[in-house]
Amino acid sequence: MGQRGRIKDVAGRRQYWTLILSGMNNAEASRAMGRHPRHCLRWKHEYGGRVPPGVFRSGRYLDLDERCAIADLRREHVSIRQIARKLGRSPSTISRELARNTSPATGSYAPHLAPRLADGRLVRPRASKIADHPELRDRIERGLIQRWSPEQISRWLKQTFPDRPESRVSHDTIYQALYVQGRGALRRELRTCLRTGRAIRKRRGDHRRPRFAEPPILISERPAAVADRAVPGHWEGDLIIGQANRSAIGTLVERTTRYVLLVHLPDRYDAEAVRDGVITTIGTLPDRLKQSLTWDRERR
Repeated sequence: MGQRGRIKDVAGRRQYWTLILSGMNNAEASRAMGRHPRHCLRWKHEYGGRVPPGVFRSGRYLDLDERCAIADLRREHVSIRQIARKLGRSPSTISRELARNTSPATGSYAPHLAPRLADGRLVRPRASKIADHPELRDRIERGLIQRWSPEQISRWLKQTFPDRPESRVSHDTIYQALYVQGRGALRRELRTCLRTGRAIRKRRGDHRRPRFAEPPILISERPAAVADRAVPGHWEGDLIIGQANRSAIGTLVERTTRYVLLVHLPDRYDAEAVRDGVITTIGTLPDRLKQSLTWDRERR
């Protein structure tokens, strides 16, 4: 891959994760970037759905614009102290940058290759505890085959081996061994033993995407016409999940006539997909039959 390809890769990965963290899913982020969804999905799978190290850095690190400025000024034979003064950086920062990212073969500073080299130095690989302890790996694999969650396995190890730290591991380490590329101490096919059956981990506690756009209206607050089923046009919705959480279909039941509409969800069944499917299905009805919709939010 040439230098320009490397620039695009570093910048593209950073842009992609910025869009994902803003609340977009993979399809929306790839569409906004003009990339193929499968191409962007590789970035998401790279660290099991987590943001890779080195993608976002604080202002203490040099960015690509500053590195390009350093290269331009060095070609003009500007001294390190003058470059540091122009960029508002310490001379030692500029000196280290040039020393670390100057090609030994050509003797020239490569500003577009520097971000990739810096990312590689940020990751200090160390041996995985699970990979180094075969007995621990076997115990974890047996637990996964029995459909135990990583949290259950971690607690069981702590209770069973209270005096042997080498025989204990956190649940997050187990997830990393299953999902993160390059840390696969466990057989990747064991991911299917997880109850979710997901190919990557799902972020939790992201408050930038509220569960409800508005405060929900409780069933007890519905108009009387809905409760007595006297007037048609009031619907009840539910989501039926298929085997191993791999598929789903929505149902809409009219309360008066018990007429059923099916909401097809061929690709996914997250909130946005269900919403769009319901809008499409309800849109086929006349206006007098589109009075209200009560969605079943009970967890089973």
